[in-house]
Amino acid sequence: MNWQEIKVSADNTHFLFDGKPIFGKTFIEVLKFHSPALAPVLDNSGAYHIDVNGNELYRNRYSRTFGFYCNRASVIDGNRWFHINEKGERVYQTSFSWTGNFQENICTVRNTDNQYFHIDINGNRIYADNFVYAGDYKDGIACVKSKDGFYRHIDNKGKLINDKSFLDLGVFHKNFATAKDNNGWFHIDKKGKEVYKNRYLTIEPFYNGFALVTTFDNEKIIIDEKGQKILTV
Repeated sequence: MNWQEIKVSADNTHFLFDGKPIFGKTFIEVLKFHSPALAPVLDNSGAYHIDVNGNELYRNRYSRTFGFYCNRASVIDGNRWFHINEKGERVYQTSFSWTGNFQENICTVRNTDNQYFHIDINGNRIYADNFVYAGDYKDGIACVKSKDGFYRHIDNKGKLINDKSFLDLGVFHKNFATAKDNNGWFHIDKKGKEVYKNRYLTIEPFYNGFALVTTFDNEKIIIDEKGQKILTV
């Protein structure tokens, strides 16, 4: 059975293969299978993971379990959050108030003082700074919000990739990121420089060279990577 072809039922209570229920069991809740072919489930005994044959991965039970990313899964034990590996073993001894999912072998976490930072695959901090918020890494770059209220981009060592700061910020997608200043939203390059002068009420990332944006008059238009209006939607 190819685990990638196993689907979650519409009511999120069981799994389907070729459109038919499998494992002979209905759960309170299930989430889809992730590599290495493991899925989070919840039944009356608690939350845990099962393998591609429907067998429990371990005897422990948690308040909630999430999918595997980079062979690590977030679990909640009471009010403690941490990660387990694909053998069901706890990866590190530190507990957090919240943990994200590993992306590019790095994960964003929040400690008991509501400070955000990133850890590596073994639970070690990758830099000393704390942030008001820290997002997932994408292509080696993450968005963080500092205590001064501004957002910035950092690399996978925790270093700033440029000297620019913004009121809000998105991840880079095809070499451009969304950013916001006092005048509105726009797109920037990796040096933090605006790629055009206009500002908008809302914007989306560029999709194959074009982006949907909303003007302050609530007009939706398509712009190209130079900020030129292509058409009205």
